[in-house]
Amino acid sequence: MRKSLFSVVTASVLLSGVGLASAQTTTTTTTTQWTPDQGTAITQYSTTQKYQSFSDPTLTPAVGMVLPGTVTVYPLPSTVVVQSPDQYSYGIVNDHTVIVDRSNRQVVHTW
Repeated sequence: MRKSLFSVVTASVLLSGVGLASAQTTTTTTTTQWTPDQGTAITQYSTTQKYQSFSDPTLTPAVGMVLPGTVTVYPLPSTVVVQSPDQYSYGIVNDHTVIVDRSNRQVVHTW
């Protein structure tokens, strides 16, 4: 009986330890925060490079939309520092700067 009770107590302690360990697991996601200063820097850089805005009155740039392949996207200028610069590009749609995810051309920020 004593061994049986000891086994049950030991199993309970081990299982509660596993529960605590899994409760302490955290997931970290990285979200890039875009600032107005970055928008200004990109716009100024685009002007010096003479990049043209893609014009289409039926296209309103919005977060979540996927840019058509006809919109030219450019690498971020070196003056715009973000955590994962290779993940993002930018385009200019109807004179609005938009940041897009390079993997799927989805707009992640607009100014």
